Amino acid sequence: MNLKYSVGLDVSSKKINACISVIDEKQKVIVKSSTIIPNTLKGFAVLEDWISKHKKESIPVVICMEATGIYHENCAYYLFGKGFDVSIILPNKAKKYLEAIGLKSKNDSIDAKGLSQMGAEQCLELWQPMGTFFYQLRLLTRQHQNVVELKTVLKNQLDALGFAMHQLDAVNNQIEQTISLFETQLKELDKAIKMHLKSDQEVNSKAENILQLKGLGVLTLSTVLAETNGFTLFKNYKQLVSYAGYDVVEAQSGTRVGKTKISKRGNSRIRRALHMPSLVVIQCGVKPFKDLFDRTYEKHGIKMKSYVAVQKKLLTMIYHLWNKNQAYDKDYQLNIQEDEQKFFSRAIGFEEDTMAKK
Repeated sequence: MNLKYSVGLDVSSKKINACISVIDEKQKVIVKSSTIIPNTLKGFAVLEDWISKHKKESIPVVICMEATGIYHENCAYYLFGKGFDVSIILPNKAKKYLEAIGLKSKNDSIDAKGLSQMGAEQCLELWQPMGTFFYQLRLLTRQHQNVVELKTVLKNQLDALGFAMHQLDAVNNQIEQTISLFETQLKELDKAIKMHLKSDQEVNSKAENILQLKGLGVLTLSTVLAETNGFTLFKNYKQLVSYAGYDVVEAQSGTRVGKTKISKRGNSRIRRALHMPSLVVIQCGVKPFKDLFDRTYEKHGIKMKSYVAVQKKLLTMIYHLWNKNQAYDKDYQLNIQEDEQKFFSRAIGFEEDTMAKK
C-alpha cells in the first residue's frame, strides 16, 4: 500500500526539473515519472496537470524544492495557492541529504530525484508564504543593506587611492559622486521604510512600543520584522533564536570536550542588524542588557561574547514585546521561565565550561 506521493523540483531561472515518487508501507521509494517544464506561469499549469496525471490514489502529496534565491518563489506561491503542501529546503540541507544517500554525481535531474526521495522519506516542515506587507518591507531593508555595502566598498577604494603614487582627479571625483548618490538613496530608503511601517496601523503601533527601547532604531526593528515575517512562523523563542543562528553548538565526545559556540547557521541579516544596537544599549546603560553584559564579561573576560549575548536578548525582547503588544519599560524584565533561564546561562557562556576544565 502506498503512503505518500512526493514531487521534487529543481528550480532554475528558466526551467524546472520535476520528479514524482511514491513511498509504500515498507518505506520503499519508487520513481513514477520525470519531466522538465519552463519556469513560467504556463509551465506551472503544465506541472499541476502532470502531478494530477501521475497521482493515481487519494493519498497525500508533498512538493519539495530548494530555496534558490527568488527563482523558486513564483512556483511555490502558485502551487500553494492550488492547495498543495509545499516544503522549501535550504540548499545545504538538501546537499547533505543527497550525499548521505550516496549520490556522487550532480545535475538538475539527479537533484530533482533526490529532493523527491527526501520529501517521501521525511516529514518536512511545510512552507507558509510571506505576507505582502512584510515581503515589501524585506525588499526595502535588503536594498538598504545592499546600498550600504556598495557605499562601503567605494569609500574603502577612495581611501586606498589617497595613498597611491599618482592621483587622478577625474577618478576621485567620479567615486565621490557615486558615494553621494548612494547617500541620497539611503535617505530615500530610510524614509520609505518609515512610511511603509506607518501604512499598517497595527504594525506601527507595535513598532512604536518596541522603539521606546533606547538604542534600538527603526531600521534594525524593520529588518528583524521583515526577515521573520512578523514572527508568524515561530511558536516559541527557541525557534527564533535558532533561525537567527544564535543557538549553541557543542563539540563533545567521550573525554574530549571541544569549543561551545553559537552555530551562525541562520539568518545572518538579523545578526548583522543587531550588532550596533547591542553596542548602543550598553553605552546607554539600558537594563537588563547592561546587567547581562557585566555578568557575562566578568565570567570570561571576552567582550564580543558578551555583546552576542546582548544581541540574543535584544532579539527575544523584541519577540516578547511584539507578541504581547506591550511598550518597553526601562524597569521591564522578561518573564523567562526556568528552562529559558537555563538556556541563556548555557548559551552566553559559550566556552567557559571548557576553559574551566583546561
